[in-house]
Amino acid sequence: MKLNIGDTIKRYRKEREITQEEFAEILGVSCQSVSRWENNSCYPDIELIPTIAAFFGISTDKLMGVDEAAEKKAVDRYLSDFQASISIGNIEECICIARSGVAEFPNNYALLNKLMYALFIAGDDTGNIPDWKDNRIKYDTEIVALGERIIKYCPDTDIKYDATERLAFHHCEMGRKNIGRSIYETLPSIYHCKEWDIWWSLAEEEKLPYTRKFILDSYCALDEALWRLMDLIPAEDTVKVFEKIFLLDNLIYDDSLADQTWSNTRYYCFYAKCLIQLNRFDEAIKQLELSVKSAIAFDNRPEEIKTNSLLLGERVHKRTDFETADSRSLREILRDTWLTDKVFDDIRDTEKFKEILEQLS
Repeated sequence: MKLNIGDTIKRYRKEREITQEEFAEILGVSCQSVSRWENNSCYPDIELIPTIAAFFGISTDKLMGVDEAAEKKAVDRYLSDFQASISIGNIEECICIARSGVAEFPNNYALLNKLMYALFIAGDDTGNIPDWKDNRIKYDTEIVALGERIIKYCPDTDIKYDATERLAFHHCEMGRKNIGRSIYETLPSIYHCKEWDIWWSLAEEEKLPYTRKFILDSYCALDEALWRLMDLIPAEDTVKVFEKIFLLDNLIYDDSLADQTWSNTRYYCFYAKCLIQLNRFDEAIKQLELSVKSAIAFDNRPEEIKTNSLLLGERVHKRTDFETADSRSLREILRDTWLTDKVFDDIRDTEKFKEILEQLS
């Protein structure tokens, strides 16, 4: 991206009828520095950019000669390409796209955040990235640097907090839990966030869509908490939690997304694992059959699905909305990863289990 800071400074300085000497004195720099800026021999120090922009009463983007409309169009293209790649687990492509975007727009925090995200996902041990262990080490310093930069300078609070959460988690993954916890402690409490209170300031036409989004976000948070709970309790209690999750799903979605979500495939499979631990083999087989059905439906889902439920209203689910670190189909993940768990050894030689595997081939 070509910056035209010098030309902009020269134009606004002349409009103000200020000499180079006077402008240099105002900024506390040499007259030669101002001359070099206006000749496009060099740029002002980054610390001076906000001061110069404020003096002329313009934005920093305008000072640098950035065409904001053109930048937004180009950034949107990068973000769209990134989403398309991450929806199919092509993480290397995501990194390339994000790096290209940052090279063109080095101060765009949406792109910087996507680059941080892609580098972080490259170290995901739940996907099928062969070098994930090496990637965690290789990208460690860059992830931390990007996160700290976004946290310190990004004016967009959503991007800032997204990077804050990711940076804290990354430190924990790298064995630096004390640093991760200190970063987590900087995040606001759930009781002191805009989602709780902004509703009172909304216009009437905004309240219904906002409330429905809040319901969905709250359910997603509850769902994640329930999964964490199941890691901490015995199998007999885990089975009961799974049953409650299914009830909650029906409550939220009115069955409108049944058999078409990645989550349902995982629910049925992991529920079956718990049932096997309790020697409830026939029930486990039934859950695995549902898991297979869900995986097939997910892999064959259309580019766009429209759903409607009482609590969430009408929603559109695009195929590219899905984000994953695994380039395999869900059927392959189910067959080659989840069903290889030794828990299934108790039923692995049965005809019904073999039939399940056959359906996934």
